[in-house]
This record gives sequence, C-alpha cells and structure tokens, in this order.
Amino acid sequence: MQCWDGPLPPPDVRLVEDMRSVLATPDCWEEGALYFMFRDLALTPEDRDWLSAEQLRYDITAITSREICGERAKTKGHYHPDAPSGIGYPEIYQVLSGHAHYLLQKRDVSDVVLVDAQAGDIVIVPPGYGHVTINAGDSDLIMANIVSSAFESRYGDYEERRGAAYYERADGTLVRNPAYPEARDLRIISAGELRDQIALPPGDLYNLVGTGHLAFLNNPGSGIQLFRAFLTTG
Repeated sequence: MQCWDGPLPPPDVRLVEDMRSVLATPDCWEEGALYFMFRDLALTPEDRDWLSAEQLRYDITAITSREICGERAKTKGHYHPDAPSGIGYPEIYQVLSGHAHYLLQKRDVSDVVLVDAQAGDIVIVPPGYGHVTINAGDSDLIMANIVSSAFESRYGDYEERRGAAYYERADGTLVRNPAYPEARDLRIISAGELRDQIALPPGDLYNLVGTGHLAFLNNPGSGIQLFRAFLTTG
C-alpha cells in the first residue's frame, strides 16, 4: 500500500451496508466497500514488542472517494471510554495521503469541531470527544492512527442518533443532523495552522514509536498541552 513499507494483514472492511444506521439517507440503496482498516501494524519485531508492551496500536485506514447517496464517504463514528484515571482515552491521527475532515463532538454536543487536515497534518482527538473521519477530497484518503489497545470503541451513540451532529454532503456543504437539536454551531479549524502549538516532533507519526511522546494515550492527564489547541481554537 502507498504510504506503508511493511507487511499488511488482511483488512477489516466496512461496507455501506454496515453504515446505514449513521447515514443522512436512512434508506440509501448503495452497496459495497467504503473503507478498509489495517490494524496493529509494525515495521520491525522490535517495534511490535514495544507497541505491545506499551498497550498501543498503530493502524492505517483507507477511505474511498465515493459518495453515499449524496453524502461524502466517512467512518462510522465512535466514542472512547474513560481511562482508569477517569479521563477519556484520546487518539492521534496523521493524514498520509488525501484530504480529511475530522468531525469531533462532545457527547453532550456542547462543542462540535471540524478539523480540516491535509497530507502530513497531525490531528489529536481530545478526551471526551467522539469522532468521525470524512474523505473531503477527490482521491482515496489514507490516514494513520495510534491509539491505546486497552479499550474497545463505542459506536452505540452514533447508531442511535443516526450519525454525528452534522452531515457533509457531496458538494461540501455541512448540514445539521435533526437528531441533535441541542448541538452547538460547528467550529471549523485547520490542522495545519495548529502544528506549531502541538509539542510533538515533526515528521511521520510512526517515528514516535519507541519514544516517550505517546504516553498520553494511556495517561490522558499528561497530554493537556497537546489537547489545548484543539479545544480552544476556532
């Protein structure tokens, strides 16, 4: 696969049929593969041992550029539970190729944020925020993420409310999901403009494997400085 030089396991494939509960068009007639998730990757045995010992997982996801009944291709959306500290588990992403919109929202939708990200950009999902990734470009979107392996993602809230607080139409317009009448107006920020505020080394996300920079993924309280840019900008 483009953007990855190591071995790839068979992907988990998300079909349009798996997404009907979160689509803007509930009776969407389309079918077929929508995105592909390559989980628990490592370039070397040493990296794999380190990731396992640190309870971390490096994944790559490829989202097709197709439309789904007038809506841009997206992931299903999920929340993370709290870590033992009582603070929600965060997650970190990097766009490897393509153009992404990361739609983040607090569970009470008192804050809803769209983070616009291009190739190379880093996006951090702060504690307490659910997230959907939307392919905002004309080509396939390929992104990497590193996340704690100590929990299972929770999809139920998104399924019960037919997706996130906003849908992105094929023409790029963002429309409110009527299941969230209490949602705040959408904030829009650029991941590229935040790069100088993120206290992480530049370069590929994978380069953080084997370093101390990822401790916040299992100890969210140590990452307050990393989260602040996404929480206060826009």
